[in-house]
Amino acid sequence: MAGEVPVALTEVTEPVEARLRAVLEDERRRWEPVDPDMVAPLDSLSRFVLAGGKRLRPAFCHWAFVGAGGDPALRAVVDAGAAFEMLHAFALVHDDVMDGSATRRGASTVHVEFDSLHAVSGWRGESRRFGEGVAILIGDLAEVYADRLMSATTPEAFSVWNELKIELNVGQYLDVLGTARGGTDIATARRIARYKSGKYTIERPLHVGAALAGRLGDLEAALSAYGEPLGEAFQLRDDILGAFGDEALTGKPVGDDLLEGKPTPLLAIANERAAGADAELLGRVGRPDLTPDEVAAIQDLLMRCGARAEIEGSIAALVADAVASLDQSVLTTPAVEALRALADYVAHRDH
Repeated sequence: MAGEVPVALTEVTEPVEARLRAVLEDERRRWEPVDPDMVAPLDSLSRFVLAGGKRLRPAFCHWAFVGAGGDPALRAVVDAGAAFEMLHAFALVHDDVMDGSATRRGASTVHVEFDSLHAVSGWRGESRRFGEGVAILIGDLAEVYADRLMSATTPEAFSVWNELKIELNVGQYLDVLGTARGGTDIATARRIARYKSGKYTIERPLHVGAALAGRLGDLEAALSAYGEPLGEAFQLRDDILGAFGDEALTGKPVGDDLLEGKPTPLLAIANERAAGADAELLGRVGRPDLTPDEVAAIQDLLMRCGARAEIEGSIAALVADAVASLDQSVLTTPAVEALRALADYVAHRDH
């Protein structure tokens, strides 16, 4: 059922969050005596990292590592999980600046937080530029902490880590470009989804886990057979939540992707099918003056033209392919069971 978090996810969360907390508390103790002004950005990063998130990337890394015969108590796999969360914080903080997003997880985004601090403090210069500049630096700091956590792992795992960071940046550029251009075709939209989110969320964390156990060579193909389709399903579910999600659950405005004009397969399908007044309505996607009534009308159009139904069908087929690949898996039984549960969660989550 939607919203039910599997044990395969929750049992990975606690040690990863404890490691994140320890790193951030150590950094606060390190830098506060140097200059008390460093407390604000470090506390902001701590709130961002520790106050939310599904911890999917650490979970997929963990279960691939366990499935390859690794000891789940090993510090390296916990460090890798914490590194994924730091890298995710980096990506989200920068993404919010690029998109001009005001909220994330039901709270002000980092750049908005520091924009407000500048404004109420009466400091010199433009508050928006200050907020965005500080957010970029906080995101950069999170990336440095992520790399430092990964530096204690194996050279093979670190090599995969570097590749996934390149892929993430490629996907993000294509996403920014697609948003600016508008009207992205389905093939391009799927490519963006794969590189910006799918590989980075599931396939590459699986590869890092196998590499930590020294078994990437013999498990990479099998893990990709599971991770690649599930990664695409994950992003397609994100696209539906971005267009239809409940603000109370997603922590972002209703129809957020429609307001931002994200180049999703959902919108690409609708653009292929729409004509006349419907095509004109879709042309309003991403406009700064898009109204709530227009968002509701676009949501209705996505239903009427069958775009949402087609994406739901794609999610079901992709998850089925991912789960079926586990039938031939040589991973340990607990790992296979965990990966089945995680696939179901990815398919049906509501935030």
